[in-house]
Amino acid sequence: MGTAVRVSDKLVRDAKLTSVVDNRSVTGQIEHWARIGKCAEENPELPYRLIKEMLIGLEELDQGASSEYSFG
Repeated sequence: MGTAVRVSDKLVRDAKLTSVVDNRSVTGQIEHWARIGKCAEENPELPYRLIKEMLIGLEELDQGASSEYSFG
């Protein structure tokens, strides 16, 4: 269940533009940015690209789109 929050008009405008490119809803875009920001604050040593790839990997796991990795 969602909770209503107030955000700036500028954030909503930016999310509208970016959400079209990334094929997300405005809410989904803001949630995506929040997840990345949270991960970046919790792991300041990690570069953005690695954080994004980890979030993609977690989503693949959640959707069952992963396979076992075999070493060697």
